[in-house]
Amino acid sequence: MASDTDSSRVLDYLMQVEVAAEDVLTTKQQIVDLDMKRNQNREALNALRHDVCNTGKVKVCFGNVFIKFPVNKTAEMIQRDQERLDKEINNLRKELKAKVNHLNDVQGKPELRGYSLTALSPEELKSINNLLKR
Repeated sequence: MASDTDSSRVLDYLMQVEVAAEDVLTTKQQIVDLDMKRNQNREALNALRHDVCNTGKVKVCFGNVFIKFPVNKTAEMIQRDQERLDKEINNLRKELKAKVNHLNDVQGKPELRGYSLTALSPEELKSINNLLKR
């Protein structure tokens, strides 16, 4: 009897760890996929800026269809997509920190130190520089 409860507890623990680890890996893969899309957009914006005259039209792929669009409208669409991707990646990174902490908690490991650090804002950096100049 005790063996059954012990084995079920171990199995339950392993399932919790596996689910938490899978969640972390899934989020990491989402970040990688979105980052690849962001890099493709960056390449497209650079190509629009350097390789295409601004008065013409370019062919843009929407699903399985190519449509001619003005260069400036295309650049605006890609830029909006970049901003959306940046926000989504940042949100996923914040979620990832919480998920990694949850995984460590499930495994009985201590919380990662320094993992939740954020960069200084421009105002904070300016204030620190002003203090250091005194």
